[in-house]
Amino acid sequence: MEAGDSRKNKLHSRLRLWEFPDQYVIEPADGSRAPCLDISRVDASMKLIDQVGECDSLRVPKIHPISGVVGMLKLLAGSYLVVVTESERVGSFLGHPIFKITSLKVLPCDHSLKNSPEEQKKMETEFSRLLSVAEKTTGLFFSYEVNLTLSSQRLHDLGAESKSLPLWRQAEPRFLWNNYMLEVLIDNKLDQFLLPVIQGSFNSFETAIGKDIVDITLIARRCTRRNGTRMWRRGADADGYVANFVETEQIVQMNGYTSSFVQVRGSMPFMWEQIVDLTYKPKFEIVQPEEAPRIAERHFLDLRKKYGSVLAVDLVNKHGGEGRLSEKFASVMQHITGDEIRYLHFDFHQICGHIHFERLSILYEQIEGFLEQNGYFLLNEKGDKMKEQLGVVRTNCIDCLDRTNVTQSMIGRKMLELQLRRIGVFGAEETISSHPNFDELYKILWANHGDDVSIQYSGTPALKGDFVRYGHRTAQGVMKDGWSSLRRYYLNNFADGTKQDAIDLLQGHYIVAVNRDMSPVPQKAGLEAVANFPVALAVVLLSFWFATMSMKQAGSDYKHKHLFFSLLWTGICVGVAALVRANGRIFCNRPRLHKPKG
Repeated sequence: MEAGDSRKNKLHSRLRLWEFPDQYVIEPADGSRAPCLDISRVDASMKLIDQVGECDSLRVPKIHPISGVVGMLKLLAGSYLVVVTESERVGSFLGHPIFKITSLKVLPCDHSLKNSPEEQKKMETEFSRLLSVAEKTTGLFFSYEVNLTLSSQRLHDLGAESKSLPLWRQAEPRFLWNNYMLEVLIDNKLDQFLLPVIQGSFNSFETAIGKDIVDITLIARRCTRRNGTRMWRRGADADGYVANFVETEQIVQMNGYTSSFVQVRGSMPFMWEQIVDLTYKPKFEIVQPEEAPRIAERHFLDLRKKYGSVLAVDLVNKHGGEGRLSEKFASVMQHITGDEIRYLHFDFHQICGHIHFERLSILYEQIEGFLEQNGYFLLNEKGDKMKEQLGVVRTNCIDCLDRTNVTQSMIGRKMLELQLRRIGVFGAEETISSHPNFDELYKILWANHGDDVSIQYSGTPALKGDFVRYGHRTAQGVMKDGWSSLRRYYLNNFADGTKQDAIDLLQGHYIVAVNRDMSPVPQKAGLEAVANFPVALAVVLLSFWFATMSMKQAGSDYKHKHLFFSLLWTGICVGVAALVRANGRIFCNRPRLHKPKG
């Protein structure tokens, strides 16, 4: 590849944003003397200019340093530029610096909105409010130098021609968080400003084993195909893409060797849902059960194509509501399993309970053969491939968070010990537990990883995290789990619907269209038109208080009217509570935009 072409594809690592009244100018500040990007605040049109324009008393700009351009979103009348205003370096991936986004900012290009009808302005305001939710997105990472969407093995296997392409063209679309938002910049051929971003987790540590320094990195890559919140994205869609699908890669670097091991997690691959209705644990419902075999087959064929052999480990309960789902999963897998795709059910709660997670050794004995047969990726000091990973373990529970993370950390630990023995660092019987400092850092690594993945899907850190962090359950950990469960209940019922709309808008699952979004919205009728949980709760509490006061007065002076009012307020309290309980779904915060089946 020509050196000039290489420089042309290199991302700008330092940028300066000039905010003028009528335009944004993004100026490279890395000493490259490359053209600036000019974006109109009227119609969001883009062009490259040689330098920032003249400033005068009427055009006084605000100037900010930024780390990159995430992309552009088009709403009804205006467009909105998303930029990284703050980031921090969190480590390196195969020798290249990795940065975490700590602050996003949405910049409106909506001056044309001034001439829009009032109704359109109102709708634009409603959509733009969702972008303020999007600014709070967590777990976003990027690199100016290396493709973060690919595992070490896939990156190594890229041909020279592919490696010479701009980072966004090398990227795996399903792990490219801003894939949809980059489209406008791609159309304008702005390769040097196209910053690929992943959502997930990035944690690492260094420690000494004897005289050797070991570098351990753990990366999570979240799939965007069926991205969303815990209760509003369950199961699979018609194309076989599942909710909370995350690829986890564990990398060890030592004495010039590089080795990695990949696992995946994802919701059970058929259409099922669990719609919030104010109950603590809403019922599971299987949707279009006749489609389950086709959808599951499509999902596993896709995994087979991308990862090789697949071992599906199902951790859900054998009985109750979870049991129905597990039974369905097992039945569809009967038509899919073979030499390359296998299925194993392990009832985590029945075997391990809530404290005996050491019994996961029973599971490891059942999957040890698969892990040893399919191995891991290994490069020697010269960069030559000595081994490659030929298959993947796919783990799921209901949320693919808590039980899954405990299980994946156990598998990751066992594989890391195999890798260190292969490199020659560990003896035949030596384990991570033999090195207390290494053991502690490794537990913290996986606990933080589990928390990051859980916060993105459920809004809270992972449950059972104390076992991953300390190797045993603690009283503080149990109390923390109780608090996290209450927070999940609140977020699921009263906040996640709006968050789901924001995610769908950012990922392009819902594309704003004037013809559809400006058409009259059907008016809500009956109870749905007036359903408001805070008001209903206030009525229940006030009624209970008045009933209690009336009962006290009735007991002190024996007047029938106080008894009557006590019964009246009690009736109102019970009646409203029963009404809310019976119609829980319409009192919850629900998504209003994209409503896919399953």
